[in-house]
Amino acid sequence: MANKEFIHQRLCIYAGKDFDPTNDKQVEDVLRAKFNIHLPQRTSMNESLTSATSDHEIIGLILQYRTVD
Repeated sequence: MANKEFIHQRLCIYAGKDFDPTNDKQVEDVLRAKFNIHLPQRTSMNESLTSATSDHEIIGLILQYRTVD
């Protein structure tokens, strides 16, 4: 299992900028601006991300980051 800092570095490289993967607004902004990914509406951001995991590898990384302690 990759450590949290390593996952964060990969996320920032994908996004081309530093952002907080636990901040729902920042995640949504990065996905829309950089990858043109519009998440489906769900009761939580994690549910939205889970339902769109196959759209791009970065979504899986965001979910992984959010679940690693």
